[in-house]
Amino acid sequence: MTNNTPDLDGITALLQTRTGDGHQALNDVDLRQLLEMAGLPLASVEPGTGIELSLAIRNTREFGMVISAGLGGETGELLASALRKGQGGVSAAADLTSGEDLLQAFKATIAYRKLEGKVDDQNLSDCFTAFISLARHYAPTNPDAPFVLECLELNPFSFIDNRIALGEGVCEYSRPTPVPAPRPVKKIGKMLHPKSIGIIGVSGSKMNFGRIILKNILASGYPASQITIIRPNEDEIDGVKCAESLASLEHKLDLFVVAIAADAVYDLVDEVIATNAAEAVMLIPGGLGETTASREPAAAMMKRINEAHHSEDGGPVFLGGNCLGIVSHPGEYDTWFIPKNRLPQGQKKAQRNSALISQSGAFMITRISHNPWLDPAYMTALGNQNDLTHGDMVNYFAELDGIDTIGVYAEGFRDLDGLHFAKGVRKAVLKGKQVVLYKAGRSEFGANATMGHTASIAGDFALLEAVITQAGGMVCDDFDRFNDLFYIADCLHDKTIGGNRLGAVSGAGFEAVGMADNVQSDNFSLEVAALSAETETRIGEILKAKRLDALMEIRNPMDINPGADDEAHLQCAEAMAKDPNIDAVVVGLDPMSPVMRTLVENKLRPGYDLSDEQSIAHQMPKMVAALDKPLIGIVDGGELYEPLVAKMKDQGVCVFRSCGAGVKALSSYTRARLRAEEIRKRFG
Repeated sequence: MTNNTPDLDGITALLQTRTGDGHQALNDVDLRQLLEMAGLPLASVEPGTGIELSLAIRNTREFGMVISAGLGGETGELLASALRKGQGGVSAAADLTSGEDLLQAFKATIAYRKLEGKVDDQNLSDCFTAFISLARHYAPTNPDAPFVLECLELNPFSFIDNRIALGEGVCEYSRPTPVPAPRPVKKIGKMLHPKSIGIIGVSGSKMNFGRIILKNILASGYPASQITIIRPNEDEIDGVKCAESLASLEHKLDLFVVAIAADAVYDLVDEVIATNAAEAVMLIPGGLGETTASREPAAAMMKRINEAHHSEDGGPVFLGGNCLGIVSHPGEYDTWFIPKNRLPQGQKKAQRNSALISQSGAFMITRISHNPWLDPAYMTALGNQNDLTHGDMVNYFAELDGIDTIGVYAEGFRDLDGLHFAKGVRKAVLKGKQVVLYKAGRSEFGANATMGHTASIAGDFALLEAVITQAGGMVCDDFDRFNDLFYIADCLHDKTIGGNRLGAVSGAGFEAVGMADNVQSDNFSLEVAALSAETETRIGEILKAKRLDALMEIRNPMDINPGADDEAHLQCAEAMAKDPNIDAVVVGLDPMSPVMRTLVENKLRPGYDLSDEQSIAHQMPKMVAALDKPLIGIVDGGELYEPLVAKMKDQGVCVFRSCGAGVKALSSYTRARLRAEEIRKRFG
């Protein structure tokens, strides 16, 4: 349908016909001329009774240029809130999509189904490609853009003989504004792996936040000889030397931790910049932008920090304010002001290979408290993002060797940092990594709460979900789902996801049913696979050997009866895992069955417990390690079975405490992994 590459010079000349400092708008005649120069042939008639569509470019605060396509006109407005996610239309960041990629997403919409036979796929792809070209050129992120397209929308329009029949349209544009200096994100490496640390705000007489931070750094194994406390008139505190001031330091610090009152931070930031005393600075105090009174001075501080980034070495980078700090296991330090007795952090994984980034420190520590097997290598609290942002951190970890899974809690993005973040997600996915995001502030009340917490602007959740999913990330809408997805992503990163076909087996009938009931996740579903003849024969042999063959039929999902012992559960699960028709297996481990070795001590049958070599706690980890496919265990029981769960998790088995949570997490994870594979094929 499109003629040639868009005539950008001609379009720019057209936009220059109206000049000014604010938004400008094209009239209908000029808009039609712009579309023709973009390579989009127009029909000479308006839409009739055909399918009304909408196609738009919008300049958004968080993601820059976003392209959207879907149902248009009154029909689109009426159905927008009634349709399931993704059915009414699609949205994508222009920098992260192509005409073909957007077309594939558009095929899931009702608009596409109504269009079938009225316009061919190539014409749709060409139309999307033309809009994407305009969006990328006239973007706030393009330093050569003569203008920024604030909005280019066709709504409604339809296709007549593969030409656009335009009903109504609007084009608004503006002059570009200066882009802040880039942050020297390579200095994040100095912050995470410091060879020297300075702290200010440590009391020599009481256990204040600064003193707790000092003790946690020392308790982590960081050498006292590489720490300096900034405190005049003191020689040492807790065996760590003191210095009179930043200016008196003998060498430049890799990391400087600030734990003083908020009203003293502004002058200290100026001093850090003036003395060039540190590569990276951690601002622990709150009150730097969360309140109405502090927003103006915090904004002025952020401006001074950004001005320092214009210097030859980029100036220092700042984390926070209002942040809990960092735990860096590779860097051997912990600046959290949480006493060790309140949050033990023993190593739960043989190899720590994940990173957790959180705007809220409390969110992060509660995740670790609930599931210590998450056990990230790095845990970073961002707070207010006065300088370093979510996008900076994700892009850094996307490049860092040894990190396979990145979890993020975000309350809001700084201007255009949503796009920076999405690019980091895409970069991570192309490198075979996984990113799981929980976005807070989805409701009006939640958005207001984020402003009072970490000075965040919450943004449009539906748009964020569309863009991050398109980039290859996993977006969660509740805390439990985040916990489950971050956990399962970490457990299954090295397993092959060959498709969406599920095998399910349990000794409890309700679990077999529950597994089938929870295969759906949003607009994606696992498929309950048909067992091969070989698998049916093998399971039949297992059941006959256990004298269970007369009690049930072989099927999927399969209830193998409470009389099935540890070996029967694992043999049936293994048979399904070896079936070429099955991509993943979930096995309910029926912990309360009297024939299962699931107790720490079995007083009725001594030795028939976790210590027995035949128990699932000993045998399942071997099976999981040997399989290339995912195999997930379900232990639906109370506190009595926590030792069983802990023992298997310690050995790398992915265990959930309910079949619904396990299967839903697997469904969401499978969708993301299959999408990631498509992205690598298309953009890698």
